[in-house]
Amino acid sequence: MDESLIYKSIGKRIKFLRENKGLTQEKLAEKTGLSLDFIGKIEVNINEPGLKSLIKIANALGVHIKELFDF
Repeated sequence: MDESLIYKSIGKRIKFLRENKGLTQEKLAEKTGLSLDFIGKIEVNINEPGLKSLIKIANALGVHIKELFDF
């Protein structure tokens, strides 16, 4: 699978999980300690998050990190 497609899929998955939990981007940013801008750019495939950021996002969403890759 192409690397850019993986990041695009991760961004879509994060958005899906965030919306399923009833969280706004602002609330997710608050819970992760990441900036709102960074969260937004991950979801639209502008930023490529590193492992530490993905762990923070998974924890804030209350899911195992592997669920971010379930696409």
